[in-house]
Amino acid sequence: MRRIDGRAADELRPVTLELDYLAHPAASVLISCGGTRVLTAVTFEERIPLWMKNRQEPGGWITCEYGMLPASTGERMKREAAAGKQGGRTVEIQRLIGRSLRMSADLLRLGERTVLIDCDVIDADGGTRCASITGAAAALALACRRRAVRTGEPDPFKELVAAVSVGVVEGEPVLDLCYAEDSTAEVDMNVVMSESGRLIEIQGTAEGRPFSRSRLNELLDLAEHGLHQLFAAQRAALIRTGLWPAPNSGEAS
Repeated sequence: MRRIDGRAADELRPVTLELDYLAHPAASVLISCGGTRVLTAVTFEERIPLWMKNRQEPGGWITCEYGMLPASTGERMKREAAAGKQGGRTVEIQRLIGRSLRMSADLLRLGERTVLIDCDVIDADGGTRCASITGAAAALALACRRRAVRTGEPDPFKELVAAVSVGVVEGEPVLDLCYAEDSTAEVDMNVVMSESGRLIEIQGTAEGRPFSRSRLNELLDLAEHGLHQLFAAQRAALIRTGLWPAPNSGEAS
């Protein structure tokens, strides 16, 4: 099978992470995955949500807001604010991002504060939720490290997380689907994983006919192949800040 953009079946789209794209947040990352670009930003709020006040367990919270700019797609989207409510897709995606990023930090060590993560899709060409998770994880890592250096408090960040899409297109497993592939895929799956190799979430759907357990394993292997490359891109970007050690430096990350 020849992919629409000429990539190999196991090849990611070109990935870049531009740190500190915005001036005001604790950290921000503009992530580009092929034609998909998402601006992610991290803000600390020195309080916890009201629903956490009566919990006996101390600690903080990490939550996310996700949105797509009207001109991020080929046909202009209406702003959800104009409709007066968020769509079901938006709510589902921002909950996914929040769940994923909470796996990357020690909420007890975070203390009684909230981390607000904003993910705004500038250009959409498939995989916006995966790009959001990958970019936001790098932004969260940078924001937590900076805060720890500034305050002398323990760094609550534990490990990077990333996400990638895999699927079956024209009978073949492929990595990192663009929109044209995603819209015709026989199987569409998003995989979220920690840098230590533990799975956080798998979202997989068949279109037309079900797929086998062996195909599932094949897709997970393909996703892991791509995720290792995304972790390398995240870490390379963080190393450039001078706050992360280069490989084999002997310093813990």
